[in-house]
Amino acid sequence: MPTLTASISGWGRYPVQSCELERPERYADLGSDAASVIARGQGRSYGDAALNENRRVLLTERVNRLLDFDVDNGILRAEAGATLAEILGVIVPKGWFLPVTPGTKFVSLGGCVAADVHGKNHHHDGSFGDFVLAIELILADDSRVTCSAAENPELFWATVGGMGLTGIIGEVKFKLAPIQSAHMMVRHHAAGNLEQLFQLLEDPGRDDRYTVAWIDCLANGQSLGRGVVMCGHHAAAEELPAGFGNVFAAKPERSRQVPFDFPGWVLNPLSIGAFNALYYRHEGKKQQPFLTGYDPYFYPLDSIGQWNRMYGKRGFLQYQCVIPDATGYEGIKALLLELSASRRSSFLAVLKRLGAQGRGLLSFPVAGYTLALDLPIRDDGLFVLLNKLDEIVLRHGGRVYLAKDARLSADSFRSMYPRYGEWLKIKNAVDPQNRFSSSLARRLGVRSDAT
Repeated sequence: MPTLTASISGWGRYPVQSCELERPERYADLGSDAASVIARGQGRSYGDAALNENRRVLLTERVNRLLDFDVDNGILRAEAGATLAEILGVIVPKGWFLPVTPGTKFVSLGGCVAADVHGKNHHHDGSFGDFVLAIELILADDSRVTCSAAENPELFWATVGGMGLTGIIGEVKFKLAPIQSAHMMVRHHAAGNLEQLFQLLEDPGRDDRYTVAWIDCLANGQSLGRGVVMCGHHAAAEELPAGFGNVFAAKPERSRQVPFDFPGWVLNPLSIGAFNALYYRHEGKKQQPFLTGYDPYFYPLDSIGQWNRMYGKRGFLQYQCVIPDATGYEGIKALLLELSASRRSSFLAVLKRLGAQGRGLLSFPVAGYTLALDLPIRDDGLFVLLNKLDEIVLRHGGRVYLAKDARLSADSFRSMYPRYGEWLKIKNAVDPQNRFSSSLARRLGVRSDAT
């Protein structure tokens, strides 16, 4: 199959690496004869998880057919290159929704399995892997094997959250969630500081199926950690106004494009501080329940094409970590204090609760609180700051999300993911020559014993 060498990056636009690209046109061609290869869907992992510097990257976006949809039971089987956007367009009009969704619908189904993505409902429903009924995996010897929690379970749970390093995910069969409308009933709660924010997140009377908190990460002093908790659920039929019309018709979102790379000075503590103050006042006032479409609730940034260009040519790093429940408040407070003291502004800071630990051997979620930050790369001091954040996370028994990572050390990775050794034994068994590799894997020292 012909290949093309090109410079590519993840969504954070850092790092940029030269890779040999191969694009199969159909499922029968899905595979590669390269000695080192990693599959790449939409390229929406933020760092180097879908990069393979000077080696092969298998582009799967054209292997995207929806193969079977059991409308009565809400079960979908699709090729791994299908996007959540494509799937939503088919399932929502039939009264179904994704069981778990990340913050963008422009990700591939295979990527959702490989990263075992989580969403605003993890504290109630778990991660994406909990709803996967079966996958077809293409192994290093080009054989194809079906995996599930019941069939080849060890390989299945090594692949769910395994960052594409056990094989090429070809097909995915998963369970959907029933809905009564394409709309969300949402309510906001303002918190003046981190203590109030945690009280709101832990209050079962205010919690909803989907709950997330926006944080003003530049606030300090008595206002450290101030934010807005946003709670919502799929609107039931009786919650819709009379004469609503087609309850499953989603209003199309108006899309805008970022036409150029913003200059580095645009996103600075002053401009982001002003935005945060305005956003806190505006969103905090929405104390009464209101109706909105699923797009603006789950995917607010998807309406802005190429929004990653706002961070300039040097790109940005998204830092997402989780701190276990036992030390959640202390750990998140320590992270915000370090960030506030650095005066490095995060345009987006999100805090969520996570439920039970994921069953994938390298899955990110553990019961606790996850904080996600978008930080523009202005200078090397950012990497020094993130090393300090790693130390705080490790001290509180937490971990960093590999799908967002671009700079974690191998030692920190092993400390954060105690089941790595168990996972590596399974990889060694199915990929003894370490054929499935990536820039992320090499940076973290992930390799089979035979290489």
